[in-house]
Amino acid sequence: MINAPSRRALFAGTLASLAMPTAAQAEGAGGLPARPNIVVILADDLGWGEIGSQGQRLISTPNLDRLAAEGVRFDTAYSGAPLCAPSRCALLTGLHAGHGTVRENPEGGPQLSLTDADVTFAELLQLSGYRTACIGKWGFGPDRAGQASHPNARGFDEFFGYIGHAHAHQYFPKYLWHNGAKVPLDGRTYAPNLFRQRAIDFIQQDDDNPFLLYFATNLPHSPSVIPGDAGPYEHRPWSGPNRRHAAQVARLDTDVAALVRALRDAGVSRRTLVLFTSDNGPHSEKGVTPELFNSNGPFRGDKRDVYEGGIRVPLIAWSPALPARVVKQPVASWDVLPTLADLAGVPVPANLDGLSFRGLLTGRSAPKHDHLVWNRPRKAQALRRGRWKLVRFAPHISGAGPDGRIELYDLATDPSERVDLAADRPDLAGDLTARLDESIGPDPRTPYGLKTKLTSGQVVVTLHNGSSVPWREVRLGLDGPRQARAETVAQVDPGTAIAVGFAVRAGDRDRIVVRADFEADGRSHVFRKARLALRRAP
Repeated sequence: MINAPSRRALFAGTLASLAMPTAAQAEGAGGLPARPNIVVILADDLGWGEIGSQGQRLISTPNLDRLAAEGVRFDTAYSGAPLCAPSRCALLTGLHAGHGTVRENPEGGPQLSLTDADVTFAELLQLSGYRTACIGKWGFGPDRAGQASHPNARGFDEFFGYIGHAHAHQYFPKYLWHNGAKVPLDGRTYAPNLFRQRAIDFIQQDDDNPFLLYFATNLPHSPSVIPGDAGPYEHRPWSGPNRRHAAQVARLDTDVAALVRALRDAGVSRRTLVLFTSDNGPHSEKGVTPELFNSNGPFRGDKRDVYEGGIRVPLIAWSPALPARVVKQPVASWDVLPTLADLAGVPVPANLDGLSFRGLLTGRSAPKHDHLVWNRPRKAQALRRGRWKLVRFAPHISGAGPDGRIELYDLATDPSERVDLAADRPDLAGDLTARLDESIGPDPRTPYGLKTKLTSGQVVVTLHNGSSVPWREVRLGLDGPRQARAETVAQVDPGTAIAVGFAVRAGDRDRIVVRADFEADGRSHVFRKARLALRRAP
């Protein structure tokens, strides 16, 4: 629904040192500041048990272990899916794979894409004044610029890395993307080296605005490729892929150290929250055997499985401003968007599956999920409610039978999911199955944020209130070379929008910045859309 203020208004017119200091040595204790810098580090196929703080004994991860010891370690953290694309979609958009746009990997089909309906955590923070960057593996095609699924169209000022999945399997690529341009490479340069340095450069930019860095490395995804030999693992009595996989995990650990060192060197570590997690459980591809490393810890399954080993992942939140603690309350990657919006003081979009876990970062309470859902269309689904976990396999899956198969586990007594209780508790299995069915359907969100459309001599600006609270005293206008006049309305209700047209000269079009000022939940907010990409009306 569009609420226009009036017809007149509508048409008016070096690798860093591996040693990291303790939190006390850095900047002391306290709480996170308002609108902190945020660094989201997403590992690719790193299992729950592949870091030392969660039981790893063969691979050394001292820097991640220190972050876990000094920060907040979430013992029961889940990915959005047991494989890459839907998991990243859940992380970015706050919707689980029963509601999100991308619900499966592009296996045997086209590269899946985000759409204009999606709102990422980067778009929310960019609107509120954060400078933003995505560095590494994006994972949503197509592999070209100028399309709705490109990182620059999804809230990131800067993008450097791979757009699609298949390209990200090349550790020595012939090209990478920098924003909308292909950067040719010689095929002998290790991409993680470039990602690390680009991330450090972004952190060290001299800018007064808070920043969001989404560091989506492709380590330790297969193939197990590293420059040179496997370092301390070169002579272990393992297969070559396993030695190199261990070296990849160790290299990931040093990259995390380098980013933390860059934060300290820039003098912003106490104003920054670092979130470290993985997109799914460990892989067993191209000769890697996760059993050797106990990569999934005590859990059953690995990548592609909806058992715990495929969806349980590390999650560490670190800042010198946070007290060290271990959180047992289950959280999922679709909780990241509402948490970041909460931290940045941005109205949270309505109808999300995610809940903010901000309170858990500082030892307070946070809302709890009634249940968590994982969905692999035509393959398998799962639902966790309290201690109970339901797993459902599609009929065509091997061993599932013509009617599929339902399994039920008590995670409190059987975290390894070995004892199927579905036959013993048919009523409970039926109730959880019904909840699972109710949790899968179309995307429930409403439009959110600022949209623009260019007509002849005019820019039409639309502000969508996609939150659950009214936006009051809304002032919508353009910051441009002629300081265009703004229009004000008393209120924009949830699920509605205001559209205003402003006359612009042709020479001004590339320099216009849209601005919206409003109040919500007793707080003042300013949205800006800079470097405006004007869309011509059909």
